[in-house]
Amino acid sequence: MKISFKTTTKILGLLCFAAAVISCSGKSEKKQNAEAAPMTQALLKAVNSTDSSSSKTTSTATERIRFNTGIAIKDTGSKIFNERKAIDVVRDMKTGWNLGNTLDATAGKGLASEVSWGQPVTTKAMIDGLAASGIKTLRIPISWSRHIVDSDYTIDPAWMQRVKTIVDWAIDDGMYVVINIHHDNFDKNAKMPALAGFYPSDENFENSADFVCNIWAQIALAFNNGYDEHLVFEVLNEPRLCGTSEEWWYNSASIDSIKAMNNLKKLEQAILDVIRASDGNNKKRLVAIPSLQASPESALATTFIMPKDYDNSKDRLIVSVHMYTPYSFAMESPGIIEYSDSVKKEFTSMFKKLNDHFISDGYAVYIGEYGATNKENLKDRVEWFHDFIKESYAYGMPCFLWDNGVWKVENNQYDEHYGFYNREQQTWYFPDIIQAINEELK
Repeated sequence: MKISFKTTTKILGLLCFAAAVISCSGKSEKKQNAEAAPMTQALLKAVNSTDSSSSKTTSTATERIRFNTGIAIKDTGSKIFNERKAIDVVRDMKTGWNLGNTLDATAGKGLASEVSWGQPVTTKAMIDGLAASGIKTLRIPISWSRHIVDSDYTIDPAWMQRVKTIVDWAIDDGMYVVINIHHDNFDKNAKMPALAGFYPSDENFENSADFVCNIWAQIALAFNNGYDEHLVFEVLNEPRLCGTSEEWWYNSASIDSIKAMNNLKKLEQAILDVIRASDGNNKKRLVAIPSLQASPESALATTFIMPKDYDNSKDRLIVSVHMYTPYSFAMESPGIIEYSDSVKKEFTSMFKKLNDHFISDGYAVYIGEYGATNKENLKDRVEWFHDFIKESYAYGMPCFLWDNGVWKVENNQYDEHYGFYNREQQTWYFPDIIQAINEELK
């Protein structure tokens, strides 16, 4: 009786997720059933298979899905997906830009949250201007926990539609697009309430898994067959132990860091399994995976293990790393202001380590965030950008510039001045920097 109940629960949960395929189509019942069948079969196959450890994680992940399929946004498009190895695709991504402090902003309510951190409403002209400037990839940081409308993790359909609108503008411009879960890492080292996001601790694992599985199930429903290889899913932003001394660095001697890495591994495997279970183009979609903090140092730790794809292939997975390197030049205030060979050596050595550890092993790598904060040292920053992009491009690692809109220096405070693109005028605050980036890609 216990086994029968468990099996029944699995099937009902999976059929509920599969029903999302037909939730908003308005077509005849016969047509709806025909559309739902492939996804239903794929999910049931994932549950019944016992050939790999990944399949066991799939059944656990999909059982968690319970969002309201009646209001969820459904992708009704159809595009041919050109399957290529991730290592080849990321080379085509070349250079990117982050729509920072916008859809990831967490103040305000509803759609108003987009401007709650001081950035203007995103427009098509803004995206067109980026494409015209040579930007090939748009990374769109997105926060979701403030846009959940019920206790079943259902995302406000208006929010999902807003995300789709901006994604579509960039896709129409021929750009690659990266979407993720961004500022949903719970900000306290404490018991996390349900619906509050995720936190990679033992205490918060169950609520975290419920959150990420339901959010990604809805993203996968809204973005599937209507999007080809130009759309990339990045599972998480900078997963970390917020509110602890190990928030921004991985301590290999700490049991807390080790446990966090293990919980992150399980969360990322669950997300990948949910994405693949949605079938269609998402069975082939490139998926980017960060380590703790998305730092290169934690990615290189022996405890960081990439999730297993359904066929154990590495060809659809990307290692996502953030590099404000070296910290003393690129982020710290005041830190180091002048560019030098010793500054250069820090990032050239890191690129080599990432290449030797991941690319040589068959994994693609991209730098999801990078930049050098404005210290009123334009000449030094231009030199840094020239060398940084030249080095990364040689290894086939595209870099996506972090932009939070803050560029004016006041009172010699230099931290977090990563404003580069004037979103309202579609111009660049520092034309020499975007020129340096483009010159190294020729």
